[in-house]
Amino acid sequence: MNDTPGWASPGSAPSDGQEPGTSGPAEPADRPRTAQPSQPSQPEDQPGLQTPDSGAKWSKEQPPPAQWSAPTGSPPPGQAPPPPPPGPGWGGNQPPGGHGGGYGNWQGPGGGWGGQWGGPPPAAKPGVIPLRPLGVGEILDGAVSTMRTYWRTVLGIALTVAIATEVVVILLQGLVLEQQAGTDALEDPDATLDELTRALGNALLSSGVLFLISLIGTVVATALLTTVTSRAVLGKSVTTGEAWHDARPRVLKLFGLIFLLLLIALGVAFAGAVPGILVTLAGGGAAGAALIVLGSLCTAVVALWLMVRFSLASPALMLEKQGIRKSMSRSAKLVRGSWWRVFGIQLLATIIANIVAAIVVIPFTFLAAAFGGDGISGFLNGTGDFGWTFLIISGVGSVIGSMITFPISAGVTVLLYVDQRIRREALDLDLARAAGVQGCGPGTSNPSPGS
Repeated sequence: MNDTPGWASPGSAPSDGQEPGTSGPAEPADRPRTAQPSQPSQPEDQPGLQTPDSGAKWSKEQPPPAQWSAPTGSPPPGQAPPPPPPGPGWGGNQPPGGHGGGYGNWQGPGGGWGGQWGGPPPAAKPGVIPLRPLGVGEILDGAVSTMRTYWRTVLGIALTVAIATEVVVILLQGLVLEQQAGTDALEDPDATLDELTRALGNALLSSGVLFLISLIGTVVATALLTTVTSRAVLGKSVTTGEAWHDARPRVLKLFGLIFLLLLIALGVAFAGAVPGILVTLAGGGAAGAALIVLGSLCTAVVALWLMVRFSLASPALMLEKQGIRKSMSRSAKLVRGSWWRVFGIQLLATIIANIVAAIVVIPFTFLAAAFGGDGISGFLNGTGDFGWTFLIISGVGSVIGSMITFPISAGVTVLLYVDQRIRREALDLDLARAAGVQGCGPGTSNPSPGS
């Protein structure tokens, strides 16, 4: 059947001296015609071919075997088809490694593929990422592009949160924690058990308070930057006030989510140390200590697995307006089957952000040590006096480092969430419609969410 443009089956071209549309091979004019029994009519899609009972034969003029090339159109009536080009195969002049007359050079209505396989059209990119499943480099580049394109909003949020957090940390260290630290007993080999316990408790309290303050700043920055990154995917800018207006109703739930995840991680880690603690209290000594270390390591692996499993709960809570439990369930569903990929991308982003921040923070730390206390030597030996000069100068470095780590960490988490939803739920169609991309209007079909 000749229903493909520019292509016809080998038996469909009319032979020499035969009118188009006539069935059967052409016979010589001087050959006596013999009576033939009536035969049923042939299908129109098989001209030049008759049934074996008719006694007719194939035309004597057939294309040479393995040298016939596809004609570009039917020849006019009464005209023989052009001679085949030299060389075997489809077409004569073939590019290296290709098929000159095959589908790679097909030119249909509208131009076809332009002579070669062009592949699918590129995905729409209204914002910082293309609307398709993303690679690792595209996720990292999207986070950096968000910070570079909307630098006023992103750096404004990061700078505000970092300054507020660092001011609280400096005041606590200089006014409260420095006087109550009392950790000298940890370096004294003659210290009693009570002194060691008290010093260890003070060190844990100081570290816990500082970690809590930093966590609060991280949560606020993540909440605000999640809104900015989600708008950046659509190519839409947002001001700091708009970001705060969108994030404010969800901030308390985000705090609850973060604290719940911390309690889960600490609870799992402590559960692994309980057997060793019991053995130690029973007089196990070294065996109890070894059991504590072994149990803590085993449960730390479980805690890490849970944290990665729930790592996308924060953007789910902020962008889908979900509750705490529902957002954790959504994160577990999105991460299922991609745990190692999510873990690797987040680990890589954390390493990159911390390396860049360290490049900034370390020089400020040595500069602070040089201007305060016993100088750099006292800082390296651990005997320096960390006064207000040291705290302020090192705090400036910490603010600059936080301005880098906040946007990268929040951006990678949000883009990972978007990428997993594109892979599982075809979110790219909804994003394209929201961004006003042509061809993705209300009539475009949207596949049902995947698992």
